[in-house]
Amino acid sequence: MAGIVTQLQQVAVAVATGHLDAATRGPLRFRAVGSSDLSVFPLALSGNVFGWTADDAETNSILDAYAEQGGNFVDTADSYAGGRSETMIGNWMRKRRNRSSMVVATKVGKSADHPGLRARVLTRAVHASLNRLGTDRIDLLYLHIDDVNVEFEETLLAVDELIRAGKVRYFGCSDHTGNRLIEARVASAQLGVAPMVALQNRYNLLQRSEYEGDLAHVAAQQGLGVMPRFALASGFLTGKYRQRSDVALNQRRGEVAKLMTRRGMRILTALDRVAREQSTTVASVALAWLLAKPGVVAPVASVTSAEQLADLSDAVTLQLTRHQMADLDRASQ
Repeated sequence: MAGIVTQLQQVAVAVATGHLDAATRGPLRFRAVGSSDLSVFPLALSGNVFGWTADDAETNSILDAYAEQGGNFVDTADSYAGGRSETMIGNWMRKRRNRSSMVVATKVGKSADHPGLRARVLTRAVHASLNRLGTDRIDLLYLHIDDVNVEFEETLLAVDELIRAGKVRYFGCSDHTGNRLIEARVASAQLGVAPMVALQNRYNLLQRSEYEGDLAHVAAQQGLGVMPRFALASGFLTGKYRQRSDVALNQRRGEVAKLMTRRGMRILTALDRVAREQSTTVASVALAWLLAKPGVVAPVASVTSAEQLADLSDAVTLQLTRHQMADLDRASQ
């Protein structure tokens, strides 16, 4: 752990003093989330493993290493480990007394206790999340599902009430189509309530079609901050899965195995090539590719140990060349 912290501190000093290679590294800049006043580290730390594959000690170690790196953007959900993820993040913030320096994003709609997005259910879910997080406000609330059984007006009015009460600062959506984003924006304008400022959808080098196209166009039109989730495709884009035997111990081995196609291997080959040119890791290149895409604010990535953060830390200052971006674009078509 000490070695990782030292490495991250050295990176931070190098960035601050301008001693990183100017051809491939840029200054570390926090990014605004859409039209909000939230300013976030360009890599969001997912809490989806907290309380699942990471226990309390490992979770604290991961969060400590992320904060040492300068990270301030933690992403979780009320359905992660049955709410345990929120509790562990809340305990860590209380022990470190750093709530004011963190931007906390959570999602509601999928938990077993509060499923769906009806007004009363959503309100209860947010109150439960606030209790688990040990805080008086959620900085960024995501609608974790597109609940087509509930009129947008009902959900939007409930969220607006929470915003007016100071319990939620801003909100966004997850798993919504471009058409549904348009419906939500129209409904928000008609009701005179707060509009969405963020979008979280599956987006990475292997899985581009869900986001690129209509959804990306609408997100740009509405000025939404985009936070790609599954940014490393369940670990496949770290480069550690090269053959079937490598997948055996992965918790999402079924999903990862499906990615081991000719196209998947072609993408890894391109990532290997760029990583060598940039003297960095495959994972950092995959994240840097996302960060170079229009509208992307902060990819959401998870790690199972503090040591793995070192493999991702380069992405936030890594600047890919036009040729490298084009190479990765072609390989992932």
